[in-house]
Amino acid sequence: MKFSQRLFKQVGDIWGKTHQHPFVVGLGTGELPVESFIRYMKQDYVYLIDYSKMFAYGAVKAHDVETMAAFAKLLDEILHGEMDLHRKYAERFGITSQELEETKPLPNNLAYTSYMLKVAQNGSLEELISALLPCMWSYWEIGKLLAETCPGSKDHSLYGDWVTMYSSDEFGSLSLWLIDILDRLTDGKPERELAILEEHFLTTSRFEYMFWDMAYEGGDWPV
Repeated sequence: MKFSQRLFKQVGDIWGKTHQHPFVVGLGTGELPVESFIRYMKQDYVYLIDYSKMFAYGAVKAHDVETMAAFAKLLDEILHGEMDLHRKYAERFGITSQELEETKPLPNNLAYTSYMLKVAQNGSLEELISALLPCMWSYWEIGKLLAETCPGSKDHSLYGDWVTMYSSDEFGSLSLWLIDILDRLTDGKPERELAILEEHFLTTSRFEYMFWDMAYEGGDWPV
């Protein structure tokens, strides 16, 4: 069994609950409250600023020029592809790019990115990938699920662009590259090292669920 197959099996319960989250379901049905989506869009924008740094660390930790270039390309895809979707949504809501960048991360957002960046700074390349992979991989899974199970979701006047991007083969190819390199890096690794990688993967998958929850209900500092 490839390591990615092991991860997919282990994360099944977490991702299953994520797929049933009212925010995710609402994206597909079109019934998600607009205020929740605006909160998500602003929080995800500042999340992606830190998430993109993970790929810069990936280029630094890469063992060859080809892998360095691939991480640099993924970094560019996030900064000028994924984040551009957020900027377009912000424009529709009358929110400027400056306002997006000045968004203060909510506690769960801050905890999530801080965890990932700590792993990136102190861990191996395979640890870095294990920590960042759930975001990209789970979004692709959600996008495909909504496109397949919610007829018309890709044509929705507001959420259609989101479903279209994250269900696309182009976005999926980014996840597949990360999955492939992680499988290659983990081939033959001892169980004690694989267990650490699995824990990173499950931890950031839990953070993903908490992010949807934060976007749906809020969750600012209590004091």
